[in-house]
Amino acid sequence: MSVSSNPVLVVHGGAWAMPDDVIDAHIHGVRNALTTGWRVLERGGSALDAVEEAVVIMEDDETFDAGRGSFLNRDGKVQLDALIMEGATLRAGGVGCVERILNPVRAARKILSESPHVYFVAEGAERFAAEHGVKLCENKDLVIPREVERLREYQSRVKEGKEPSGNDLFAPEISHDTVGAVALDRDGNIAAATSTGGTLDKAPGRLGDSSLIGCGCYADNQSAAASTTGWGEPIMKLVLAKWAADRVASGSLPEWVAQEAINYLKDRVNGHGGMILLDSRGRYGIAHNTPRMAWAVRTIQEEQSGVTRNE
Repeated sequence: MSVSSNPVLVVHGGAWAMPDDVIDAHIHGVRNALTTGWRVLERGGSALDAVEEAVVIMEDDETFDAGRGSFLNRDGKVQLDALIMEGATLRAGGVGCVERILNPVRAARKILSESPHVYFVAEGAERFAAEHGVKLCENKDLVIPREVERLREYQSRVKEGKEPSGNDLFAPEISHDTVGAVALDRDGNIAAATSTGGTLDKAPGRLGDSSLIGCGCYADNQSAAASTTGWGEPIMKLVLAKWAADRVASGSLPEWVAQEAINYLKDRVNGHGGMILLDSRGRYGIAHNTPRMAWAVRTIQEEQSGVTRNE
């Protein structure tokens, strides 16, 4: 008979140089996600359900670069990526470059639960989702005026030579509002989920780390659950979520490992971003090397949320 665990939920809503005027919206958004995910855990629901529901709240919130309101790619379209993973079984589901799904984490969950495969992309992912009860939308339903104007301004500046393209897209000053959640349930199982709209003006078809297993998201009861946010390419090169989980499995505390992982990201490939990390004993870590990161955490004993500053 398994010993009951005290549930824990940690969520993040992006790591970058958030201006002062968007901080309240970010705090409000991660708190809403925390409240929804905690309700699942509080009534004895699974960690998998909790991270899914928490991420859906942030996908539906136009504050974040996930779901409706995400960055537009070079063609002016929204292309979304998401992954969800269960630590007990190592089952995972991911979608990449989907253009007609309001909540890609829902489609990812369907893949985890109802497919022998782990990953679907583009039209194949949309077809699988529709066949399994996920309603499709038009891409225009994901596009909001704020992002149309942001893309127009950026492309105009590039054309005029005022805004270099390429790596500058991934500077800490550019919004990295990828969202994610990690959870521990009463049965001692952990899970993780990450969802994103990617980067501004990205090339059509570009995938970041968020939906790639072991990169932007990972969960294993024998190690840890992790979700990352930030510049995706360096995170992918280090398979950073799995890297961190392996160190927890070796006996290190998640609080230390999260910071170690972010230091490694900077030192090895000059990357930047943030990470939330949780083990099956309920110990967690939150770290970032960007100027600010939005996060929230709840345990039986405490609830905290905020946008931390990294001087």
